[in-house]
Amino acid sequence: MKKLENLEKFALENYVPIIRKDNIEYLEKIIKENKLYNILELGSAIGYSAIRMALVDKNVRITTIERDFTMVNLARKNIEDFGLENQINLIHEDIFNIKTTDKFDLIFIDAAKAQYIKFFNKFKNNLKDNGVIISDNLELLDLQKLTQSKRSKRLVEKMNEYKEFLNSLEDYKSEYLEIGDGFAITKKVL
Repeated sequence: MKKLENLEKFALENYVPIIRKDNIEYLEKIIKENKLYNILELGSAIGYSAIRMALVDKNVRITTIERDFTMVNLARKNIEDFGLENQINLIHEDIFNIKTTDKFDLIFIDAAKAQYIKFFNKFKNNLKDNGVIISDNLELLDLQKLTQSKRSKRLVEKMNEYKEFLNSLEDYKSEYLEIGDGFAITKKVL
């Protein structure tokens, strides 16, 4: 069985963006404490975060969506290496082409940063009443240091727009955590 350190090393050496260690550890804690067993993940990359979430509890079931063919193949192999095929359903598709009526305890958004508002709106009705939407990369601290590039500036702007969007929602409440590169934890107001 592959070790998590091998995945972390591969990601670092091949410039594959994966969730930061303190972010994934916090996410694992939330899953465990709140028994968030049915998870939708937007953005799989090499499968690292899905694997980490699945390892929290044998009852965790994850549907993870990735459109990049190379990443899907790597993620599939990694999921198989960890023996988690029964817990992780990897879908090779553009997120916007997915139609589902399934309800999830947790929706984890960690895909194209410029599309977070659209992702939220597309899947918010798939959230169980007591569920939570967690959005990664809300602070993009490293990018703020590199804002000379137009792309970096635009990503920081998009994340700020997303925060404004979350704050404007009357039927959801968001909390922002400054761990790693930032998390937004959003819950329905019941």
